[in-house]
Amino acid sequence: MTYKIKIAGLERDLPICPINDSLSIGAFVILGDAELSSAAARELIKLIPEYDYIITAEAKGIPLAHEIARQNGDRTYFVARKTPKLYMTGVFQVDVRSITTAKDQMLYIDTAEAELMKGKRILLVDDVISTGESIFALEKLVKKAGGNIAGRAAILAEGDAQKRKDIIYLEKLPLFNSDGTPID
Repeated sequence: MTYKIKIAGLERDLPICPINDSLSIGAFVILGDAELSSAAARELIKLIPEYDYIITAEAKGIPLAHEIARQNGDRTYFVARKTPKLYMTGVFQVDVRSITTAKDQMLYIDTAEAELMKGKRILLVDDVISTGESIFALEKLVKKAGGNIAGRAAILAEGDAQKRKDIIYLEKLPLFNSDGTPID
């Protein structure tokens, strides 16, 4: 089963994948889709507020954050990592629970990145916002670093996220029953 969606003028067929016995999601994977990353970034740039830096969570939001930064002429954007890396001079960390992840995870940023965020306007970016847990974790990281939230942006809003007024997104993605029919 697939769900056809049009995003930034491009059509994609999303596989419908079960989350549990009664709930399925349309699997949206932007990794490797350069055409869609570029088109979605172009359209989101028209909608997002002014910002100093972008941050996204590893990994599926990276192509979008990169492309927004590239098209806007930004020199730097941040990626909150799922594990601390040896090159990090120190870490800030928060926990996160995502609808597409089986267990709780942590997100980390380097203290040098945190220093750059201090007092700056930070745009939170993700591919899909569903429960909002990933965006909330990014927000906690930014606030812990002393940054200010400029906005929250995604390509798709799924389920209840579509009702939120604090999220900028391009298209709605429904949740699905186990038989693949959209949930209203």
